[in-house]
Amino acid sequence: MAEEVPQLVVDRSSPVPLYFQVAQHLEQLIESGAYPPGTRLDNEIVLADQLGLSRPTMRRAIEYLVDRGLLVRKRGVGTQVVQPKVRRPVELSSLFDDLRAAGRAPRTEVLRFEVEHPSEVVAETLGIGVDDEVYVIERLRFTGDEPLSIMHNYIPTALLRLSREALAEQGLYDIIRAAGVNLKIATQSIGGRAARASEARLLEERPGAPLLTMNRVAYDDTGRAVEYGSHIYRASRYTFELTLTTG
Repeated sequence: MAEEVPQLVVDRSSPVPLYFQVAQHLEQLIESGAYPPGTRLDNEIVLADQLGLSRPTMRRAIEYLVDRGLLVRKRGVGTQVVQPKVRRPVELSSLFDDLRAAGRAPRTEVLRFEVEHPSEVVAETLGIGVDDEVYVIERLRFTGDEPLSIMHNYIPTALLRLSREALAEQGLYDIIRAAGVNLKIATQSIGGRAARASEARLLEERPGAPLLTMNRVAYDDTGRAVEYGSHIYRASRYTFELTLTTG
């Protein structure tokens, strides 16, 4: 059965477009859990009549939420709510921290945990020698039962003691902080590419599906590089958020 949308009083004198006011109202209902994944909405014509809006306004609001990955249109079914994307602020926090703070039940599968000599690129990035040793870590991060990210990390073994068991139960930054390391700043680059077959299989996506990429080097309060990470995320389930200000 399709859901009616609770009455929304739009401010027609506001500079905020009507479609965006409606979209925000629906987004709040989805994010709050009032409309859980799988909820089916009435069609745009019925919704427009319910809210006293024009059909083009309602259609644009729905299209906005479809583009945001909160709604999906299915032939023969109509418009449905999908699992909201994980929104992550671009700041010095771990994915585990952000999922936990959002109540999204993070879970980790450690795919690889080794101690090796670093490549020249990793050694240069971390400011160590190629004869030093690093932990080489590959993890599959879930939100609930849904795979979200594949994470590769390199940590100097001289920095702290790590174990596969700890990484399966805790966030990496929690472990680093518990070792007395004060994370201070990071450099980070964000990009995108298509999923390779092995990545698509782990992330339950199709080969060639869009992925977000993130490379980060984190430093402590003495300026020492303590972690180099190279991660990929499902673009269908994940987004980065930035706040921009004028200088």
